[in-house]
Amino acid sequence: MTTPAPGAQRERSPWLVLFVLCLGFFMILLDTTIVNIAIPDMGTDLDASLDQILWVINAYVLVYAVLLITAGRLGDLWGPKRMFIAGLVVFTLASAACGFARNPEQLIIGRIVQGVGGALLTPQTLSVLTVIFPPEKRGAAFGIWGGVAGVATIAGPTLGGFLVTNFGWEMIFFVNLPVGILTVALAAWAMPGLKLNRRHRLDTLGTLLATVGLFLVVYGLIEGEPHHWGKVWGPVTIPEVIGAGVLVLIAFGWHQYATRGGEPLVPFSIFADRNYSLMNWVSAAIAFGMLGLFLPLVIFLQSVVGLSAFHAGVATAPMSLVSMVIAPVAGRLADRLGGKWILFAGLSLWTAGMGMVVWLSRQDAGQWTLLPGLLVAGFGLGFTFAPLSTIAMRNIAPRVAGAASGVLNTTRQLGGVIGSAAVGALLQVQLSDHLRDSAREHAAALPPQVRDQFVAGFSNAASGSLHIGAGQTGVQLPPDVPAQVRPAIEAAAAATFHEAFTAAMRTTLILPLAVLAVAALSCLLIRRRRLDLGVPGTAEPEPAAAAAR
Repeated sequence: MTTPAPGAQRERSPWLVLFVLCLGFFMILLDTTIVNIAIPDMGTDLDASLDQILWVINAYVLVYAVLLITAGRLGDLWGPKRMFIAGLVVFTLASAACGFARNPEQLIIGRIVQGVGGALLTPQTLSVLTVIFPPEKRGAAFGIWGGVAGVATIAGPTLGGFLVTNFGWEMIFFVNLPVGILTVALAAWAMPGLKLNRRHRLDTLGTLLATVGLFLVVYGLIEGEPHHWGKVWGPVTIPEVIGAGVLVLIAFGWHQYATRGGEPLVPFSIFADRNYSLMNWVSAAIAFGMLGLFLPLVIFLQSVVGLSAFHAGVATAPMSLVSMVIAPVAGRLADRLGGKWILFAGLSLWTAGMGMVVWLSRQDAGQWTLLPGLLVAGFGLGFTFAPLSTIAMRNIAPRVAGAASGVLNTTRQLGGVIGSAAVGALLQVQLSDHLRDSAREHAAALPPQVRDQFVAGFSNAASGSLHIGAGQTGVQLPPDVPAQVRPAIEAAAAATFHEAFTAAMRTTLILPLAVLAVAALSCLLIRRRRLDLGVPGTAEPEPAAAAAR
């Protein structure tokens, strides 16, 4: 049974608690989108390769995903308030460390620590909302919670672009400091001291297996192309690393199933509900699509279209603005009508909109060329947040809310990890082919004595040393290039990179679009309950309103 912790203060309004939870969640999502918009400038300032930039993104997401289930359990054991505040403190301090980083390695370490803080914080949001709001109001609460994603997406590219353009990329991390301090103070004052469940121990072996397995799989995906999908550690090859990771994850699943009568990290009983299981897959697919689509798109807007970080953020802001406005409306509709068809329509529109974005992407694109597709995608995205959370958590008993929230957030983040890594790897493969072909084509216009060196430069860059900073063309010209041929080489290099990257991106983005399309079709399998049809008298087995007073 859910009870306040001993000595807990008088509980505040659940809507006030929702605000505090969303503020912390906002900071986590803001950091992700800000980092994406700052990729070209970080790559230029830190002299980071595309491979290192992928690790700046994925180190955070990997650690975040691995620790979410454990953090959900810790919330059950020690209380979500303590874990929420601890996560805020860790994340805020790590943000300061990221801002002071002076090389890619320091930034990656800071991002790892950020992932720890984000993981401690995130599971507590959904688990607390499931407890403090009664079933008939959860859709609206989840709609607001989901709408935070839209706000963060707007604030990330736009605010991040402004900060990067005017103050440098370091400010994208320093902006977390005042937000983090304010949220810690509010959480200490407003959050209820709930104990969602009492656990006697953590599944240490399960945590170790999940960590090792996920690391091996994602490491293999990120490092595959730079190592030509061959040897990476002595005689060990990339396919062997990925295969070992899959085997460890299978062992993790067996271990969780074998200990289902004890205290497993993942209680298999929560997957007995078809809707919860389906929403885990759909959530992972959505994250796969989001990170997979936006990583190449951000590079395209700045390195091909030529927009500044700020203007690139403004160009993508309409999608987020529409999503932010639609999300609360979708939550109220999910309360009244059920979420199945709302979610299906949202995912379908989002997939169609992003398909339009890919179709409109070309070398001569301007700042607003992609606007029609982004508006359709934003409308669809706004209809996914609240229905997904409502469908997933509707039948979850409060006593396992922490574990269920941790698992749901973990699968979402795993989808993002795999999506970012898989799309990054596929993008590098496509760039290898397109850069070589395009370089040979444009080398024909150069003096004969520099043609071979020009083609070789792009061929080597495509194998892992590709630089994609703002205004760069993929490679750095050597300083001894004669002044009389340098303008011609620079023009040929720019044309080569723009042509190759655009073609590679359009081919690569077929993958996340296909995943999103399958996720939309999966929504047809959602089981509609009598509550979805508006039949009075339908209640959940364990109402979760006890703590909302």
